[in-house]
Amino acid sequence: MATAGTDHLSGIGARAIPEFDGVHDVWPRGERLRAVREAAAAYKERFKAQGHVRAVKSVDIAAAPYPVKYAFHDAVSVPTLPLISMINRMIVVQYDDFDGRARTLVFEPTVPEGSAKAPFYRNLQKVTDKVPGGKLLERVVLRYYAEPGDVLRRLGLTPNDIDFCTFDHLHVQDPRMILGSTEVIEGEAAARKPLFGAAKMLVHNRELATLKSLHPMQWAWYVEGGLDGVDAEKFVTFGGDVELGVGVALLWTPGHTDGNHSLVLNTPDGVWVSSENGISLDNWQPELSRIPGVRRYHEAFGREICPNANTLEDSLDQYDSMVKEKTLADRCKADPRWLQILPSTELAPWKRFWPVVPTYVHGGIAYGEIKGGRR
Repeated sequence: MATAGTDHLSGIGARAIPEFDGVHDVWPRGERLRAVREAAAAYKERFKAQGHVRAVKSVDIAAAPYPVKYAFHDAVSVPTLPLISMINRMIVVQYDDFDGRARTLVFEPTVPEGSAKAPFYRNLQKVTDKVPGGKLLERVVLRYYAEPGDVLRRLGLTPNDIDFCTFDHLHVQDPRMILGSTEVIEGEAAARKPLFGAAKMLVHNRELATLKSLHPMQWAWYVEGGLDGVDAEKFVTFGGDVELGVGVALLWTPGHTDGNHSLVLNTPDGVWVSSENGISLDNWQPELSRIPGVRRYHEAFGREICPNANTLEDSLDQYDSMVKEKTLADRCKADPRWLQILPSTELAPWKRFWPVVPTYVHGGIAYGEIKGGRR
């Protein structure tokens, strides 16, 4: 079993973010929300002044089923539509770290066959196999676009071009399929090789600890044994909020999971945020939503967000974290009503799931030119 790796940010040219020191300890909770909002506003000013990332490009990986009841904290109920599809999105970011080194980060390099091993999806597959029309349902909710390795080739990169990979959290992720393993995964013929060469995985120390010791309320969403045979030195762990380099940060956004973190990018169009605290912009801006029930949730409870709630390890923390994300994100130039928040796994805008379709979709993100051979 792997153990936590190096916790020294200076070794990767990164640094902690002081603006958020102590905000998660503020009490009572109403004061904590105010402290989070104020700290995010203060950090945003400094973050934007530091400069932009070199390049960024998002690519869709796969679409997978997800229960409607989880997507919007039970605000949406469509008896004839128990499942919708969410599109997993991989983002490649190129930036300079604070030691001046060129870096390439891969955010959310989901391997679909690894996600299928999570108990939730394994159990859902069993149900689908048994019910009449199950295979037809699969064709409705499942779609495969590209494997992470295919994305690299498409962008002119090789595995050795990648310095780091990370996920906002480790729900339905199998680190063995990314980092390699000395042990053979059940059902496979040989041990997995690293997907991204010598790249290391950046992970919040609480998220890694969760995967090593699952609570029953967390179990269904994590891949048990996902650390077996993985070299502990392949992880770079951190606590709190960190800046990786110019124009790129990982902000601790607990609540959905204890170790959840969000990708924050400064681009020529301003700040973008990506996470799975929501699966559409409707989660962060329910007052603008046309999905039945979401705006009513906002109005009835006086809440400025509507969380993605398959797990609510701490619903108040998740609320605060989504406010943190909203405060950091800039307005979209194409439609200034909407924030530049790109769900890392996004509700598919497919008419077959009407009326549960996103009110507004950015469709991805692309700035600059991704280049190989920068290391």
